[in-house]
Amino acid sequence: MTSQFNSLLQVLDFFKDEETCKSYLAEKRWGVDSKPVCPHCGHTHVYTTTRGYKCANKECYKKFTVISGTIFENTKIGLRTWFAAMYLCTAHKKGISSLQLSRDLNLTQKTAWFVLHRIREMLTDNAPELLEGTVEVDETYVGGKNKNRHANKKHDESQGGSGKVPVVGVLEREGNVTTYVVADTTGETLQGIMRAKVASSATLITDAYVSYKGLEKVYSHVTVKHSEGNYVTDKYFHTNNIENFWSQLKRGIIGIYHNVSPKHLHRYCNEFGFRYNSRKVKDTTRFELSVERASGKRLRYLDLIKM
Repeated sequence: MTSQFNSLLQVLDFFKDEETCKSYLAEKRWGVDSKPVCPHCGHTHVYTTTRGYKCANKECYKKFTVISGTIFENTKIGLRTWFAAMYLCTAHKKGISSLQLSRDLNLTQKTAWFVLHRIREMLTDNAPELLEGTVEVDETYVGGKNKNRHANKKHDESQGGSGKVPVVGVLEREGNVTTYVVADTTGETLQGIMRAKVASSATLITDAYVSYKGLEKVYSHVTVKHSEGNYVTDKYFHTNNIENFWSQLKRGIIGIYHNVSPKHLHRYCNEFGFRYNSRKVKDTTRFELSVERASGKRLRYLDLIKM
């Protein structure tokens, strides 16, 4: 499959109609033989109907299709358009805006915005593995500069993260990154994330932020003192990789999205995290990985705008 297409034009040529798209999705959901599994109860004995399938389990007996129980459920947009949007979102290093996607795929901006948020929901890793080895940890603050804010939104003290949303990043050297949008950067918050997401055998590298004090009781903890102009210790212990990820995230927000609301920030972080974690594979493989995450994800428009 990975040799079938290497560009958007080839994606559209390969997924030439809805039946091809449905067959591809069925294979990704249910295996090579595409034997349907009921998304409601997990029963493997199902009947084929004119519009899809029906569960043979008498306690369930519900109808479903190949898109039931996926991010595509109840969509009025064809899977061909969905797949094109997914390819564009995952292939572009800094993402694609809803305005640009609406022009590329002939959608309204509102629909394109919803499609992109559904894709971001799909890219979320619900069960990330514990990070091991050498792990870099850093926090950043996302938001506009105080001088650019409206008068009634300015903060008296604009240093650091005042008026911005804190995000914690945990990156395994030569591995994956995970991000967490948090309410504060206290020791309780940051160290709680470390203990839940990082194996105790790991070596943690952080800056000298006071909230990281005490991690040495659980981990092998190395501190890089940025305040003293020390960004690399022994040419190995540094936080350059996670800081490079922050740079890419912020360049994407500033250059592509321009404005990201705090309530949706975690979705954008997930999007950039997915692309970073699949940085060593081809665009086609990254697209396939995204389709494999379609099951078990659901995001309704009303739920999205009420969050």
